[in-house]
Amino acid sequence: MDLDALATSRHDEWRRLDELARSTGRLSGAEADELIERYQAAASDLSLIQATAGSSALGDRLSISLARARLRFTGAPENPLAQFTRFAVRSLPAAMYRLRWLTLAVAVATVAVASLVAWWLAGDPRALANLGTEAELRQIAEEGFVAYYSEHPAASFAGSVWTNNAWIAAQCIAFGITGVWVPYVILQNAINVGTSAAVMIAYDEADAFFLHIAPHGLLELTCVFIAAAGGLRIFWSWVAPGARTRGEALAEDARALFGVAIGLVFFLFIAGLIEAFVTPAPWPWPVKIGIGVLALAALLAYMLVLGRRAAADGATGDLEAIDAGARRIVAG
Repeated sequence: MDLDALATSRHDEWRRLDELARSTGRLSGAEADELIERYQAAASDLSLIQATAGSSALGDRLSISLARARLRFTGAPENPLAQFTRFAVRSLPAAMYRLRWLTLAVAVATVAVASLVAWWLAGDPRALANLGTEAELRQIAEEGFVAYYSEHPAASFAGSVWTNNAWIAAQCIAFGITGVWVPYVILQNAINVGTSAAVMIAYDEADAFFLHIAPHGLLELTCVFIAAAGGLRIFWSWVAPGARTRGEALAEDARALFGVAIGLVFFLFIAGLIEAFVTPAPWPWPVKIGIGVLALAALLAYMLVLGRRAAADGATGDLEAIDAGARRIVAG
């Protein structure tokens, strides 16, 4: 398709659309009808331009005109409830689905490092002694580790672990562009888990360690893995942008994956409730671990089942074109 020819043939119609959209006075009934008709026609032209020529300056200028016209005849942005619904059932699961393999890689790396640290410390008394005295380590293994989950009021404890984990997830995505922060967080997290495991194993309390970690840890750690994967994906978007420019790749992936940080707040809230109310509860361990497994299954179903369906429908997690704006600076 010849874009110049299309622009020439539609010049008067697009100019009239701009005039109506820029007008400050109240539109008459006929003018309002004309605005809607020209908006619909221009939207069809924009779809044709994008389908045949992809991103172009002409398409960006027309997109700006359409956005201005849309605001003129709606007078308000889209219903917030509709926006939230689209985010929850389409954008967020699609963005998380894109991270599935990277999330698995982060999980495997974390487990591997934590296992190595635990094996090394538990098998070397000299290394273990650097963590504290015999009395201190025994107190942690036999009392402190378990007491941690019940020494504070459950509600305040839930709020504390929730905000801490949500902050870690947000940092992974916000600072993922550096390429350094996420590996640092993954390494620190794995070392901390491995160190705790080593102390518990060294004093024959391995069963207490895994029983107390499992109910909330399945969901909590998976959320951290997803956030870390999101940060790494943002970093890689400007390292290897593919057919996109680096700016376009970074903008698209950052817009999509920052939504993941928002979505994980909800799942981490659930993990915080489980850690504060379920883990220390005097219930049978199969029940408590079963609750953790169900919570993880819900997250994986949301990410993999609903996410796959949304991705197959063309969703990426990015904003709609009219909200994302033009990809380059144009006159308009």
